[in-house]
Amino acid sequence: MIMDNFLEKDAAPPEENAWLEIGIITSSQGLQGELRVYPQSDFPERFQKPGQRWLQCPGQEPRSVNLVRGRYVPGKKLYIINLEGVDSREQAEELRGCKLLVPQSDRPKLPPGEYHVLDLIGLGVFLQATGEAIGTVVDIIPAGNDLLEVELAKQPALPVVKEKVIPNRKSKIPKPKRQTTPQPVTVLIPFVPAIVPVVNLAQKRLEITPPPGLLEINLDTEIDLEIDPELDLIPEN
Repeated sequence: MIMDNFLEKDAAPPEENAWLEIGIITSSQGLQGELRVYPQSDFPERFQKPGQRWLQCPGQEPRSVNLVRGRYVPGKKLYIINLEGVDSREQAEELRGCKLLVPQSDRPKLPPGEYHVLDLIGLGVFLQATGEAIGTVVDIIPAGNDLLEVELAKQPALPVVKEKVIPNRKSKIPKPKRQTTPQPVTVLIPFVPAIVPVVNLAQKRLEITPPPGLLEINLDTEIDLEIDPELDLIPEN
């Protein structure tokens, strides 16, 4: 592998599985080995300050690499970086899909009121007024005000699917047996102090004071599905 020319096999931090994913290599850039990186970090120095980073390619363990330089491309919302030893387009293409990592111990310290995404995912969400468990944070969606995606603890009942055959048509084709795979229902909660006044990382919980209607989900309990037997190509065997 060309990657073996610049990856240090024996360099690894002492903590096992203690990684932060900061970006993913999406493609090569030009002919000199530059790489396009889609960032998953809000800290530009991760991609612009030279020094040690870690690279994890599919099916491989993280390896140490040296970031030579990097620059931000505003219109594309990505970074162009150079890694030591990657000097051609061929070498760069081999790294497509690889992840850039740093050890968790390298996380920057944040001022009060700011949080790392990794710290928020998995927190329980509770109504401050009653203590009722609402769900669990499963993702953070960047926006003007970041949004917490919360998987509800109480999942709504699945809709009932009723089949209707279009009249005046006859066919021996049997109706299909339709099965609905349940999908977890989530809600989006603005991550602002007025709605999320309490973030307790030690207790792994958030307390929310949602305005009326924020958590309401309007689901049809019955869906009418019209089936034309002459067009429904279900095999008879």
